[in-house]
Amino acid sequence: MPDNLTFCSLSHFSDCLFVTDYFTRTPRKLNAFRSFASVELFHFNVPDDTVVAVWNLITFKEQGGTFGDSCPDRNVTVYFRSGAPPVINPLNTRFPRDTIIPGSFAVTLTWTLPNRTTGVFNVTSPLPGDWFLAAHLPKDEGKISVKGLHEECQYLFQPQLIVQRLIGISVLYPGYFIDQMIPVHNRSVLYKVFIPSYISLVKVQLVDCGTRNKSGESCPVLLKIRARAPPVHNSSSVDCRENTPCELELPLLSWEQWYYILVERYLSTADVYFRIGVQVKDCSKPSVTKGSSAMNMPQSFGSAMGFSLSETLPAASLPSLSRNGSDRGPLLTAEDSITYLAPTADTNKCWPIRPTLRNELDTFSVHFYIFFGPNISIPPDRAAVFAINLMPVLDSGGVLNMELKLNVSSAKGENMTVFGCLNHGMPLALRDNSSVKCESEAISGFLLSVNTSTNITKLRIPYPQTGTWYLSLRSLCSTERGFEACTNITAEVYLRSYLTPCINDCGTYGQCKLLRTNNYLYAACECKAGWDGWGCTDNTEAYSYGFQLLSTLLLCLSNLMFVPPVAIAIRSHYLLEASVYIFTMFFSTFYHACDQPGIVVFCIMEYDVLQFCDFLGSLMSVWVTVIAMARLKSIIKQVLYLLGAMSLSMALQLDRHGLWNLLGPSLFALGIMAIAWTVRTIRRRRCYPPTWKRWVFFLFPGTMIATSAVALYAFVETEENYFYIHSIWHMLIAGSVGFLLPPRAKPDAKVTPLKRRRGCGYQLCVNEHEEMGLVDPAIITINSICTS
Repeated sequence: MPDNLTFCSLSHFSDCLFVTDYFTRTPRKLNAFRSFASVELFHFNVPDDTVVAVWNLITFKEQGGTFGDSCPDRNVTVYFRSGAPPVINPLNTRFPRDTIIPGSFAVTLTWTLPNRTTGVFNVTSPLPGDWFLAAHLPKDEGKISVKGLHEECQYLFQPQLIVQRLIGISVLYPGYFIDQMIPVHNRSVLYKVFIPSYISLVKVQLVDCGTRNKSGESCPVLLKIRARAPPVHNSSSVDCRENTPCELELPLLSWEQWYYILVERYLSTADVYFRIGVQVKDCSKPSVTKGSSAMNMPQSFGSAMGFSLSETLPAASLPSLSRNGSDRGPLLTAEDSITYLAPTADTNKCWPIRPTLRNELDTFSVHFYIFFGPNISIPPDRAAVFAINLMPVLDSGGVLNMELKLNVSSAKGENMTVFGCLNHGMPLALRDNSSVKCESEAISGFLLSVNTSTNITKLRIPYPQTGTWYLSLRSLCSTERGFEACTNITAEVYLRSYLTPCINDCGTYGQCKLLRTNNYLYAACECKAGWDGWGCTDNTEAYSYGFQLLSTLLLCLSNLMFVPPVAIAIRSHYLLEASVYIFTMFFSTFYHACDQPGIVVFCIMEYDVLQFCDFLGSLMSVWVTVIAMARLKSIIKQVLYLLGAMSLSMALQLDRHGLWNLLGPSLFALGIMAIAWTVRTIRRRRCYPPTWKRWVFFLFPGTMIATSAVALYAFVETEENYFYIHSIWHMLIAGSVGFLLPPRAKPDAKVTPLKRRRGCGYQLCVNEHEEMGLVDPAIITINSICTS
């Protein structure tokens, strides 16, 4: 463990213990990146007071149930983000307008062993709560592979999380000073203090600091503070050797959070004594509500969204505080070692906050209504603040949308601009100066603005962090000196805030998909027709309308190649076969008209029905053609047709894209045909079919055409060339049927009595009247009919 993590209380963690927790997830198959819908998402929860989190990233290959040593090495990219899923853009596509892109960490794993690799991602003092990992493979060439043709290489990814957290961190209470000491054998000491709502400033103070108790010598310590997690190297800090008294102020805090304070000593050979306390400025009192009636809205103060510090700790709590500080080592135990100072009031930072009403319509479909809204009035002398609460886990998988529209008539001819600052955790105040910024030293938000020339603005945040978001609206007028508060002008704006699954429902060329990983739901766009981007708005590689129309016509009209086989089948009296070809031609045409990715789409019935009928017709065409080539008896042929239709329907319901759905029936039918031809060859003692013209001009060309079609379908077809390769497949399969379908069977010649006498056999004489039961056979024996 790094040295800067070996802090707790006073003596080698005798009072604070490290607890190690271990979390793992089930291995999942990774996919090549196309959109966020193809990413594997993993959800973890980091406990509070965690000082280090280590993700062990395990990736291994599989092929056919065994180790995939022969599989190619493909890099695995893993993204990390706290609070919500990461918003990633590995293809560098364009985001929709007015979209905020939250940051995330990325790690690329390379292969160190033939079938296994491991990566490690360390986070010192991670933020507690939800953490999300997204993993994917690089984008491939989009080859369409036939399922079952060869053993697929699978890349499995399994993340594991190991955390170390501290038990027994000292708790400070605002307004109380306690005596503390860092012994010579310890490096640092860690505290935490809870900051409720409506706190505008926190000041950490170290007084009476020195190397001897109550001494006035220099204070050889470094003071750090950080929200939600223990401080790190870049946290807010102050060197107490150069500042007397040692004070660290932190304005604009995150509300309802724990703040961690680290007192780290420099190299010294003596114990360090000090008194530490936390002072806060509380703006929750209703002294700021004067004139709030003009805002015509419900207000939130004090206990509505937190608690008032002056009522938090009564005097009876002092003994517990004494134990909290004095029982941890050789500290001062006198009652005067704890001093209480009441929090000071600050009426210039916090403004009344208007709550919003949450209306859930569907999954990730939530509207936040403002009381007496959506039209709101912004007073000229202060900001209007609104709170939007996003539920933990439930709301982070969608898109937070903000729309702001200025009523131009309310400006009364002034050059007025309404600025909005959207921030997570606490509201940020917009100051009156030349450069309006939505940020502070510790946190930053998202800035919106509307004015008389551009009176509408929008803001979208995909995968927002859960918790409370604050929107501060302030009206300012532009002057020569910059932006200043407007005089006697109340701005009127229309505010709309809502949560959606995807941005603009992924537009015309995308589909918004609701995805799930374990118990976590999230939504993502899946683009089509060459469109890309988070909202399917990047048309860099998009298909034009002409291209979409051409591909649709090729895939549909190529099925007209079944017209000649239908005519040949009808001419040869193969009516059942002709009906199957017509069925295939019809449903293949309309299936491909409905299966198009763009806007040139026409569906006569549900997609699933069209797909099933197209696949069934294709397989039945192969089946009936090969069975017809066997030239079986009519009753046997009809039975095989019926059994084939039922078996193929069952197989398609089990797996429509499996190799054996095509190969199995074809091989079985070819086996029947081979047996029938072999039997005829043996009986006739000559090759069947008997003529060389049938072999050269029909069977050989038909077989070659069918083989070429199967080769194109299995090895050449990709997503980019699908529309013309699959059209060629249609034409080749239909053409092969025209060559392979056998000619019309010759009728048997009429058998004459002379030929019957010359033939060998027997004669059976039947009395016609006796057969009909009209007479007694013993009496009448004439008019017999002889048959052989």
